[in-house]
Amino acid sequence: MTAIALDIRQLKKRFGQSEIIRGIDLQVKQGERMAIIGPNGAGKSTLFNLLSGRYVPTSGKVLLKDTDITGLPPYRINRLGLSRSFQITNIFHRLSVFENLRCAVLWSLGYRYSFWQKLSALRDARERAEAVMESIGLGWRRHVPAGMLTYAEQRALEIGITIAGGADVILLDEPTAGMSRSESDAAVELIARVTEGRTLMMVEHDMSVVFGLADRIAVVVYGEVLACDTPAAIRDNPRVQEAYLGGHAALQEGE
Repeated sequence: MTAIALDIRQLKKRFGQSEIIRGIDLQVKQGERMAIIGPNGAGKSTLFNLLSGRYVPTSGKVLLKDTDITGLPPYRINRLGLSRSFQITNIFHRLSVFENLRCAVLWSLGYRYSFWQKLSALRDARERAEAVMESIGLGWRRHVPAGMLTYAEQRALEIGITIAGGADVILLDEPTAGMSRSESDAAVELIARVTEGRTLMMVEHDMSVVFGLADRIAVVVYGEVLACDTPAAIRDNPRVQEAYLGGHAALQEGE
C-alpha cells in the first residue's frame, strides 16, 4: 500500500465573513504528481498558503507524512520536508545563480547562522548547489546575477531553490505562468525530471502542462473539491466541463 505524503482533512479558511476554503479533503500519495485546477478565485493559492504555513486554517487538519503540521510556521514546515514556489518569482536578484542555490542548501546540511564560518569552505554545500544547478540546466549561468536571467531561467532557478533543501513534498504555484509554448514545454520536462521520486502538488492553468505531468487532477471550485481523478476521467467529467464553461481553459489534452 502506497504511503500518504500529504493528508488534508476538512480544511477551511475564513477571512472575516468570507469563507474561501470550505472543507477540502485530499490525500496525495507518496511519489504522486497531483495538479490542482479551477477557475480564478476558486481558492487554489489560498490552499497552498494553508499547506505551507503562510496562513493558519480556520479549522481542519494537515498531516505531512503522519506529522500534524496544522498552523505551524513556514520555516518549521519546510524543515519537515515540504517546500513551495510562488506565482511571483521569489529569488535573490543580486546574488548569482550559484549563490542562490547555496543559500537554499545550507540549513538542510546542518549549517546554522554563523558570522565566522566562510561559505567558500563548505565543500558539501558547494557540491549540492552545483548538482542542483546542473539538474536545472543553469550550470553555464553559474556566476550570472539572478536578476539578469531570462524569465524562464528565473522560474527554473526558483524550482531549483524549492528542491535544493532536500524536501520530498514539493508545491509549485503556476510554474509555467507567463511562458511561451516552447518555454512551457521545457519547464514540463524540467519539473518531471527534478521531481522524480518526490511528491508533487501544483496549481496550473495550462491544461497541456497539467495533462503532461499529473497522475491525478483535483478540481477546486468555490473552495471545495468538485472532483479528483485521473486526467482522462477529469477530462470526461460533465460536472468539470460545466465548471469550465464560459471561456475558461479548455479541458483538452495538449490544448
